[in-house]
Amino acid sequence: MADIRPFPCIRPCREKADRIAALPYDVYSRAEAKQAVAGRPDSFLNIDRPETQFADDMDLYDEKVYQKAHDLLWEKVADGSFVRDERNCYYIYELTMDGRVQTGIAACASIDDYLNQVIKKHENTRADKEEDRIRHVDACSAQTGPIFLAYRFNRAIQEAVEEVKKQEPLYDFVSDDGIRHRVFCMQNEAQIGAVQDAFASMGEVYIADGHHRAASAVKVGLMRRQAHPDYTGKEAFNYFLSVLFPDDELMIMDYNRVVKDLAGMTPEAFLQKVSAVFEVEKIEAKDRRPPQKGVFSMYLDNHWYRCAVRAKDIPKDPVGSLDVSLLQNLLLAPVLGIQDPKTDARIDFVGGIRGLDELERRTKQDCAAAFAMYPTAISELFAVADAGLLMPPKSTWFEPKLRSGLFIHEIER
Repeated sequence: MADIRPFPCIRPCREKADRIAALPYDVYSRAEAKQAVAGRPDSFLNIDRPETQFADDMDLYDEKVYQKAHDLLWEKVADGSFVRDERNCYYIYELTMDGRVQTGIAACASIDDYLNQVIKKHENTRADKEEDRIRHVDACSAQTGPIFLAYRFNRAIQEAVEEVKKQEPLYDFVSDDGIRHRVFCMQNEAQIGAVQDAFASMGEVYIADGHHRAASAVKVGLMRRQAHPDYTGKEAFNYFLSVLFPDDELMIMDYNRVVKDLAGMTPEAFLQKVSAVFEVEKIEAKDRRPPQKGVFSMYLDNHWYRCAVRAKDIPKDPVGSLDVSLLQNLLLAPVLGIQDPKTDARIDFVGGIRGLDELERRTKQDCAAAFAMYPTAISELFAVADAGLLMPPKSTWFEPKLRSGLFIHEIER
């Protein structure tokens, strides 16, 4: 059973919500983050990426950097930029992108559910990235960026959410990227009970995005348990900030690949190799988007090609049958020698939000070929996680991105 709890949120005052809300810390490089906060003192990115407050030669992991995050956060709480709700509530977070609406519940998930695999993951995490967020959460004594969780559609939850959305929202604004954000507060005890019971009836929920944030929050919670050997399990540090969405409302975009060279082959020779592996046909640019699973498009030497995987080459296992696995295992590794896409500098990844024109641009600028992928399905993500397996790197790109700073979970007062 999933323990998904309401909590007393620290959140922006209504007047500043649109200025405070910021994209997640990990979508920016250091230079991009510094540019993004320039002239925006209210942006939560100042707190999420506190190195932006220092000279460029400051060590990212200096203790002063994390102390700055702490100071900025609690100064903003003290000056009224944030308000503190004392009651345990769920918060309904609705995002609208290009007319498509997805609605989640901001709540706290149990670190024990994470440890016991009730909350299932599909990615490994890197120790260096974990360490940064561990120190950030520990210094702030608060979780500032929600983990994006997914669950299978549940009618009782949907009905409670839709009822709350009839109220006046706490926030209603459109961010710079055109995404509309609305937040509502669920404080009716009967509704809260219905939602909590519905989650308790679920055998599993899934991390869609935010594996490093989740792992870091859990490790800070375990650290706090060690510091409080008499803990009861009900303390705030036993839970981590999440927003949970039903699977039927989520959209995964394509996560595309570009390669820097053709391993010494000419484009003609490489095309022959590709044609030996896949069913290949030349196509017009207007038809470049892959139409279905098992098909990807290749941009090579100023031309687009449709490449279809032969049925006999598709394994039955949930990881091997992913399109990103098929491309890797049938072409990138054996033909181009790209054995480990996590570490090989010859491959790069382009999120679907950038569009397919970006693949053409990269190929003309610094790459030799590009591969447009069909998006991974949420059902495929669930199947991999249910099998206790891990996806290849860069398999999913979720849009829209959840904003940081709208919900803050203090883990110890």
